[in-house]
Amino acid sequence: MTAPRTCDQANHPTPAAAGVLFTRTHDGLLVAKIRDNAFAMMPARNDRYYLASAWRLSRPMEEWSRGDFYGHGGELADEAAFRARVHENAEHQRQRAALGRREIRSGANTPWGASQCVTVYADGVVSHSTAGHGGFHLDAARNAKVHPAFRARGGWYEEDCAWATVAQAFPELFTDFERRCADQTIRDWYPDAWETIHGRPLLPGESHEKDRQAFERDHASDWIVISAIRSDHHRGMTECVATLGGDRRAAEQRRYLVPSDEYHLGRFGFVINEARHRLYGGPSNFVGWR
Repeated sequence: MTAPRTCDQANHPTPAAAGVLFTRTHDGLLVAKIRDNAFAMMPARNDRYYLASAWRLSRPMEEWSRGDFYGHGGELADEAAFRARVHENAEHQRQRAALGRREIRSGANTPWGASQCVTVYADGVVSHSTAGHGGFHLDAARNAKVHPAFRARGGWYEEDCAWATVAQAFPELFTDFERRCADQTIRDWYPDAWETIHGRPLLPGESHEKDRQAFERDHASDWIVISAIRSDHHRGMTECVATLGGDRRAAEQRRYLVPSDEYHLGRFGFVINEARHRLYGGPSNFVGWR
């Protein structure tokens, strides 16, 4: 990791590792550059930060500004986390270049429309990009090597989640970063298959989907908020519409008043505490309840 820089270094980009530059802008943003990729440690709420990104910024790094960045790469706790993410990206780019993937033009038909570009990972393993979506296609021989829990008829694997099963089947064709992302994607969205392959149960916090199932099971008989709005009729309160188990199709809906400083949505929803949160039948800020 590169040590934090003093003020007299701020306007002189300093290499932290091969191909990586860090500096601060005239506005005080900590930024980094890896070839054509630009990154910034962007301030967010509650003393948190997020990773912002951009492509091919032509001006000197010191002149970059907030308006130059448009990509959002997730939350950052502090400067050390930013530097670690940048170095991770640099290693990912180095490994990807070493894999020797090549791009070719294509007009092939895919489940997502006409292919505009194909990235060849290896014989029988290609990734298609279309105007709206994309994903991998494996030929019959390659597809036969995908674990039966994941194998798709026809060898098509869309880019949002199913791509991870291709990386799981052919790890030698992917970078360390891509393999970590693939493993987390499978944990999050295919937990039963992950447990079958690895022979152990996923613990709480290791899988988004398994945690969601546990939440729904534990709170099936609780009132869970499906919509909320700040109340103009009760200062400091949030008016909430809730249903049993958070079922949005439920016929019965109830309104509650929850202190605004207490209302936080959480990962899977806000659970009403009937001992503390008052059932409400007064004037509403919801159009449908007026």
